[in-house]
Amino acid sequence: MSRTDSARDHDHQVHTDARQRRIAHLDMDAFFASVELLRYPQLRGLPVVIGGGRRPGATQADGVVSAEIPVDAFARLRDYRGRGVITTATYEARQFGIGSAMGLMKAAQMCPDAILLPTDFEAYRRYSAAFKHVIAEIAPVIENRGIDEVFIDFTDVPGGQRQGGAVLARLIQKSIFEATGLTCSVGVAPNKLLAKMCSEFNKPNGISIVMAQDLRSLIWPLPCRKVNGIGPKSDERLKAMGIHTIAELAVQPVELLVERFGQSHGVWLHEAAWGRDERPVVTSSEPVTMSRETTFERDLHAVRDKAELGAIFTRLCEQVAADLQRKGYAGRTIAVKLRDDRFKITTRSHSCPHPVNDAAAIRRAAGLALKRAELTRPLRLLGVRVDGLVRIEPGEVAPSPVEQEEYAQGQLF
Repeated sequence: MSRTDSARDHDHQVHTDARQRRIAHLDMDAFFASVELLRYPQLRGLPVVIGGGRRPGATQADGVVSAEIPVDAFARLRDYRGRGVITTATYEARQFGIGSAMGLMKAAQMCPDAILLPTDFEAYRRYSAAFKHVIAEIAPVIENRGIDEVFIDFTDVPGGQRQGGAVLARLIQKSIFEATGLTCSVGVAPNKLLAKMCSEFNKPNGISIVMAQDLRSLIWPLPCRKVNGIGPKSDERLKAMGIHTIAELAVQPVELLVERFGQSHGVWLHEAAWGRDERPVVTSSEPVTMSRETTFERDLHAVRDKAELGAIFTRLCEQVAADLQRKGYAGRTIAVKLRDDRFKITTRSHSCPHPVNDAAAIRRAAGLALKRAELTRPLRLLGVRVDGLVRIEPGEVAPSPVEQEEYAQGQLF
């Protein structure tokens, strides 16, 4: 190697080592609602709520959608009857206090004139794959955090250091919009903890940059609840100690936090308040479980509504099986989840001798698990989960290992 090449390599190494760690959190703006507004542009600027199951009506018939549908033809929140919950809402609806996971009936009291659209997860998954493909073409070190958000390592990507990462963030925003018509918000910071927080600063369609020296001015004034990982219960305990802001948390002795919250959580609270987080951006991870569940529009009883419950149960098993086969997994443990009319949650499971991923085998194993559950109360929710996942070829159906006669004894509905 020539002295010139050696010097160039040395300069490159010094430049790389001098780079600051820049991690981005990208969050799609009101993702499900935004996908629906691509179909129905006439609803832009109006309060729109996405939630509940598919319902027949003028807004969606045989998968055909149209910008020609009059606004007055869409269902309104005030006319909803049932116990469905909100998946997401447009920013215009959120101004009324409406938010994700809120009951649709409660939301109707806040904004009765909001337009109500059914969920279409197939469409959302397609758009999710599309925007993530765009990101991967620009910045390949991506951690998938769900259908509408990702972490991205900007550190060694061209443009990732310019203006703290704002140059690369703008390129990704522009590219996603050109490819999908959707907007996103991006926060760039020294680590995942701070990036997640600052991606909320300038929603929608915003970019926020936090440098290490910005901790006191931008992060510390925020309430403790803004730290991802401080839930309602921990927040209440902190408030009881007179700790309301991240700054107030940061000045607490770590020994006191350990005494009140335990060794692991107490130390984490101290580190989080000081903006410390060394977690890497993980580009791939193996799932340990896959599940599907549904909340009923009305309470269903195992005896009186046996046929309806049976159809729902079968459909959930088929959906889980399809998910497993599409992603290339099979699992040994099949579990059912029940929530009754008193909101009590019950889970029961059954382990198979070998991993399975076909709908019939999952349905039979779930039936055996269900047989051990008390079904005297009306049910609000039913779910099916497959645990103990192992890799197989995508699309492959694992053979059912158990005799049909054994499973036949487990069918309750």
